[in-house]
Amino acid sequence: MLNRIGRWCTALALLLALGLPGQAAWAAGPTVLAAASLRESMNAAADAWAAKGHDRPVISFAGSSALARQIEAGAPADIFVSADEKWMDYLQARKLIRTSTRTSFLANDIVLIAPKASPVKLAIKPGFPLARTLGNRRLAMADTNAVPAGRYGKEALQKLGVWNSVSGKVASAENVRVALAFVSRGETPLGVVYATDAKADPGVRVVGTFPRSSHTPISYPVALTAKAANREADAFRKFLISRQGKAVFARFGFRTN
Repeated sequence: MLNRIGRWCTALALLLALGLPGQAAWAAGPTVLAAASLRESMNAAADAWAAKGHDRPVISFAGSSALARQIEAGAPADIFVSADEKWMDYLQARKLIRTSTRTSFLANDIVLIAPKASPVKLAIKPGFPLARTLGNRRLAMADTNAVPAGRYGKEALQKLGVWNSVSGKVASAENVRVALAFVSRGETPLGVVYATDAKADPGVRVVGTFPRSSHTPISYPVALTAKAANREADAFRKFLISRQGKAVFARFGFRTN
């Protein structure tokens, strides 16, 4: 009896040492790694799920590239939501997601933004004078070599024939929300972000929307990770791709598939 009590006390002490409130450690919802552009909408979806009586998911936001590499490195996660298909492909090729659960459920646009008070006007079309408008200042973009928003933006600028004139003027950000902040704070006069990001920040305005024909379709896939262990992980994934779940994202400006 004393030995059992001793083992129980040791387990409780370990939980407290880890900063976990005992039973609450076992009641956590699924761990979700989601693209930074989903911050407001994914939190709203998690709130809607919790309102149904479920444990609220634990969500971490970053660039899709960083999250995919975290999963590859063994970070504990139940669900991954990417802002493009390539990073989901990356994990699928390494057998780090459950392929049968992969679903593409959201779409977006990329836009050129300026600070709210900026008088800049530009029509986005082939050869538009983006470099001249920037002058010796910079264009905020998520990392164009890795982060989906940056890759979509670079692809569009290349298709429109203006990338070479601005590539040396890019203020590179670790994710699209950092690029958004550069413009919102007035640190750069222009930036390329998702339409939903611009909608989320009252400190910016949309100068123009890039033609969808100028870049790969913007697609957000979701999947369970190969090591998903939370008992509600797949139920929450199914909620996200349900009519009710998609309606949450639509409120934040996402198009749904």
